Formats: sequence, structure tokens, C-alpha cells
Amino acid sequence: MTTNTPFKKTAPNVDLSRYLKKWFVITGRTTFLEKDAYASTETYRWNEAEKRIDVDFKCRRGSFTGKIRSIPQKAWVSETSNAQWKIQFIWPFKADYLILAHDPDYHWTAVGVPSQRYLWIMSDQPQLSPDTLTKIISDLDRIDYSTRDLKPVPQNIQNHPNSI
Repeated sequence: MTTNTPFKKTAPNVDLSRYLKKWFVITGRTTFLEKDAYASTETYRWNEAEKRIDVDFKCRRGSFTGKIRSIPQKAWVSETSNAQWKIQFIWPFKADYLILAHDPDYHWTAVGVPSQRYLWIMSDQPQLSPDTLTKIISDLDRIDYSTRDLKPVPQNIQNHPNSI
């Protein structure tokens, strides 16, 4: 899904000291790189030397025991809002990354892009309650960010301590 008018609404403020951590991808409208992904995680770490965020996306391919795929990325926080980042997974291209919403206690987040083509709902645990997920989707609908065609990402709840 894309729109002609770029989406620009983001969370009003993001405390990066609480946001930079490991997130489990719960559901989304994801990229071709995430096809057949299981146990997807995205970890953000501040790189002080480079003044950027190092991003490590990991998933298993095709099953919970599939080969681990890791996609390292780099991100830079906008000077105007710490909820807007530029993210690079292939040099020299950078894409806009919008933190649309997050839990006040940083237990979940919703991330999108200006075209609304992609959406990731992530949690700091490998599952979200159905009520919480419904609330997040309602909140995104309220700000007019498309929640159509979301696909759940299987997370291995039983082996959570050994997850990738």
C-alpha cells in the first residue's frame, strides 16, 4: 500500500535510552527480505563512536529451526525528531523510518514509513496480548496509518530464552 501524500505523524517523543533494545516483530506489512521469516527480532544499539544506531535484524528462514538470517543496518536520528530516523540496509540508500507509536513503558512499538507500504508492530516480549494488539491497531487507524494486510510473524514462545 502506498499513498501519494507522505505520512509524517510520529510519536511525540521517544526516550532512546529505553527504546534502544531488542524487539520481537509481532505482525506487520513487511519487506521482501522478511519473506518466510520466523522468530524475527530487531535490536537497536547506540554506536557512540559513529553517533548512530546500529540495527541488527535477525530471523529464521522457513521455520523455527531454519537458518538464521542477519541483516545489519545503520540508522541516524533526525535533528528535528527522535521519532524519525534514516535507516540504511544497503549502501548508499537510506530510507525514512517513523516511530508511529509506543507504549509509555516501552513494551511495544509501531514503526512505519511515509508511503505506508510497510508497518511493523513489535514487542519487547515474543508475544502481545490480543487486547494490546487490537489497541495498537486502533491507535494506528485513528492517526490514519493503514493497518491493512498485516501478517503475523511466528515467534517461538517456548524457546524464548534461546531466541535469536
